[in-house]
Amino acid sequence: QLQLVESGGGLVQPGGSLRLSCAASGFTLDRYAIAWFRQAPGKEREGVSCISRSGGRTNYADSVKGRFTISRDNAKNTLYLQMNSLKPEDSAIYYCATAPRLIGICVLSDGEYDYWGQGTQVTVSS
Repeated sequence: QLQLVESGGGLVQPGGSLRLSCAASGFTLDRYAIAWFRQAPGKEREGVSCISRSGGRTNYADSVKGRFTISRDNAKNTLYLQMNSLKPEDSAIYYCATAPRLIGICVLSDGEYDYWGQGTQVTVSS
């Protein structure tokens, strides 16, 4: 069974940090560009960050640049998102997704991503 399972979400105060994980089972992540997306209530889904198959290319939304860091450990079949200096506007459900057609690059357009996890809730509040 193919699965992407996100974890690491929770409640954190503004300025705090969280590390999200996305573990794959049933397939190997090193064949895919992978991304993190998020969706807050009443808002459209937003691309947060992505990483190419090899890890050599990354992209970030302007709203998270300098605060979030994406990484992947292909040996562990896992994707990570280190989130620092969190703000209330970062509150959302965070999803990971895979893009089978992107080679050497990644993009933050969700149309390229065809397999999604179930999401993990991140709430930034005092």
